Amino acid sequence: MAELNTGGKKATPRVDMTPMVDLMFLLVTFFILTTSISTPQAMDIVKPDKDDNNKENRLELKASKTMTILLGKSDKVAWYMGEAGATAPTIESLSQVEKAIIDNRKVADASGVKGDFVVLVKPTSGSNFKNFVDIMDELEILKVKVRQIDDENILDNEKAFMKEKGIL
Repeated sequence: MAELNTGGKKATPRVDMTPMVDLMFLLVTFFILTTSISTPQAMDIVKPDKDDNNKENRLELKASKTMTILLGKSDKVAWYMGEAGATAPTIESLSQVEKAIIDNRKVADASGVKGDFVVLVKPTSGSNFKNFVDIMDELEILKVKVRQIDDENILDNEKAFMKEKGIL
């Protein structure tokens, strides 16, 4: 079969990218405008007032509804319910304290005593900032309404117990 050569070159197809760029710009604009950027949230921290003369703002704590957590070194905590010295603290790792908080809150709520369950957090010189943040996050997750931080009023018997157990 004979082929007719006209002598002209065949034009290569050209793709116009302008509509693709326009579409990409519209998509990027849409996603930027519809996405909400999360803002960092600050956690309220309550510490006892240093002014001992101001007794009207003090919170009365019920021993049966108060849990004290002492942060020690090596990711260890010592905790006890009620007054210091009345019961021996229990030593656990930081990851195990969640179960203790849940169990103690159930016992405190079942006791019939009015008032909120209170957790006192006492960071010691052996604890680190990560442990403090972890315990505060845990209290937030467990929705413990009343929590206080007291790093200045660690009692002598609490310090002695922690030294004896090697976590101070």
